[in-house]
Amino acid sequence: MDSYFLSLYLRRDASSSGFELFFRRKSSGYKACDLLSLSPMKNIRNFCIIAHIDHGKSTLADRLLEITQTVSGKDLQDQVLDNMDLERERGITIKSHAIQMNYSYKGEQFVLNLIDTPGHVDFSYEVSRSIAACEGALLIVDAAQGIQAQTISNLYMALEHDLEIIPIVNKCDLPSAMPDEVEDQIIDLLGCDRADIIRASGKTGLGVDEILSAIVERIPAPVGDPNGPLQCLIFDSVFNSFRGIIAYFKVVNGSISKGDRVKFMATECEYDADEVGVLKLGMSPRNTVNCGDVGYIISGIKTSKEVKVGDTITHINRPAPEAIAGFEEVKPMVFAGVYPIETEDFENLRASLEKLQLNDASLTFQPESSAALGFGFRCGFLGLLHMEIIQERLDREFGMNVITTVPNVSYKVYDKKGSCTEVHNPSGLPDPTLIDHIEEPYIRASVITNTAFIGPIMTLCLGKRGILIKQEYIHGDRVELIYDLPLGEIVIDFYDKLKSISKGYASFDYHISDFRPSKLVKLDILLNGETVDALSTLTHFDNAQSFGRRMCEKLKELIPRQQFDIAIQAAIGAKIIARETVKAVRKDVTAKCYGGDISRKRKLLEKQKEGKKRMKQIGSVEVPQKAFLAVLKLD
Repeated sequence: MDSYFLSLYLRRDASSSGFELFFRRKSSGYKACDLLSLSPMKNIRNFCIIAHIDHGKSTLADRLLEITQTVSGKDLQDQVLDNMDLERERGITIKSHAIQMNYSYKGEQFVLNLIDTPGHVDFSYEVSRSIAACEGALLIVDAAQGIQAQTISNLYMALEHDLEIIPIVNKCDLPSAMPDEVEDQIIDLLGCDRADIIRASGKTGLGVDEILSAIVERIPAPVGDPNGPLQCLIFDSVFNSFRGIIAYFKVVNGSISKGDRVKFMATECEYDADEVGVLKLGMSPRNTVNCGDVGYIISGIKTSKEVKVGDTITHINRPAPEAIAGFEEVKPMVFAGVYPIETEDFENLRASLEKLQLNDASLTFQPESSAALGFGFRCGFLGLLHMEIIQERLDREFGMNVITTVPNVSYKVYDKKGSCTEVHNPSGLPDPTLIDHIEEPYIRASVITNTAFIGPIMTLCLGKRGILIKQEYIHGDRVELIYDLPLGEIVIDFYDKLKSISKGYASFDYHISDFRPSKLVKLDILLNGETVDALSTLTHFDNAQSFGRRMCEKLKELIPRQQFDIAIQAAIGAKIIARETVKAVRKDVTAKCYGGDISRKRKLLEKQKEGKKRMKQIGSVEVPQKAFLAVLKLD
């Protein structure tokens, strides 16, 4: 092993100083296997962990890091890869995290590149990016909960990329664990042998050695041409205020060295590779990152538009003939307006969103304006949790206090001439007289639950205009319901209601299927006759009246009382369908009249009424931030 590393080192730098440096560092405890950039390609394994939310993947990743001695001492803590405060507070993985481990197996040194991925449906794009950079995947299933919807979704994604799957039954130490039943479910799903399934526990360390052996033996080494033109796939990027934008990549062909002149093929921008290296717990610089390895590049990039996730890096002097194909593009599901509370913060908000987009490529945004809220951005998210996380990160990481409008989805509007317009915002809807029909997005949803909850779940789905496609028993008392549902119906409160009626046992996953014609109307909310465009929504005609009434009732609770009456109305076009009134705060002007003629009291009340009328003409109604999110909690 030593001679292999030595000969490679001498080929790169035949000077005597390089030779002496190698021996001096080696004598001070520098192992040959630590020169990772020179490890042979057959000894590299790139793999990710895929699982449903809360199936213990981050804890199992901790044990892998501990046994390979990648993390030790004060760095060793629970969920070591979940380095964001939000991830620790909520107990979920939001970002995929790459880290490199050294593992000695049967006298050989192996380099294991692990990418820990999120489990929530809202972060499935993170999973797709990780899968594109791997050759294998650990499929983790909770021994107490069994296979759930997101497990199946992520598994299909991995199988589409021809990844080698290693099935693992985790949390086998729990008293409620059912490893035999869960193994039966995995065999039904994968068609594998029972001997292929590893029983493990992230908490106790059971089966972790077996997992590491399986990674080396069963996951194939990366395939690529070490001597070919450079091709690196960018799968993530982060912003560093001191060093600029740092891109994370996997070397598919060739090798990249410090000081190389490189080009990003999608943007056609050219840079010097100021620093390249591999991802340990922090960044670990190397002279060269070779074919098959996962690493990072720092080249002083300052503008976020110059780095695109899925782009290909190549050399200037020997460019690759084409970019790497097959990387999945992001498809936002939910759209909402994000506005700064102070108008002068608009440019700061733009800069913050650009930096956040580097770290989260599934966020999309474009400028827009609102009569009620001024200038802001129309942002695309993958789901409601994703939207909530972005809002929280803007506040914590960039100090941006923002107002978020009611979330909605994108619709296709066809006019009477047959041309189609995509509408993300109800205010962008053309005049109703020009519209021929509107198509809304439908999803194919998979709900996996216990047979005891089939009735309430079916009632919920039918109430959301769902169409039952298939009902299939997976194993024992577990059943999978396949529904076609309008995306606009599930985007607000469907997931919360599903968890509530199934006592937390149902799991939910979906993907966009198609657009279908639907009878949709624009519901406007008026305050004292003025339309508040930020509260407008597109809704189905059958639900419009009840939705408008509930909206008015909720706003009546949330809008503070003024010195004049506030009329809250819900309208479809010119037709008012619901109304509530926030009564004025008024002084008791008749308190000083002790008895006497009624005309005296009436005169005082008439005088007060005139004053209130004048106030109403010049007064404006402040709508609090929680009123914009009232629609989320109408029930």
